[in-house]
Amino acid sequence: MADIKVSPVSDDNDEYIYDVEVTEGGSATEHRVTLAFDYYETITNGEIDPDELVKKSFEFLLDKEPKEAILGEFNIEEILQHFPDFEDEVLSTE
Repeated sequence: MADIKVSPVSDDNDEYIYDVEVTEGGSATEHRVTLAFDYYETITNGEIDPDELVKKSFEFLLDKEPKEAILGEFNIEEILQHFPDFEDEVLSTE
């Protein structure tokens, strides 16, 4: 199982920004992730922390693809464009 380290960078300009490091199989990847305040509130109603949503998002992605296939920089909302079941799957694991 991968080790996912989520580190807050900023929460300015209507979005959270995180650095995420995924370590698995003796190697690591680094990612810069943004999460818009509005999107976060819409899908979670504030029921889970933004940090936890980011971690769950990476767990979801790692079930679908290897860590090396995850973009180096992206907005969490973009996951929905590639995986329509993203919100249902991530929120059902609360």
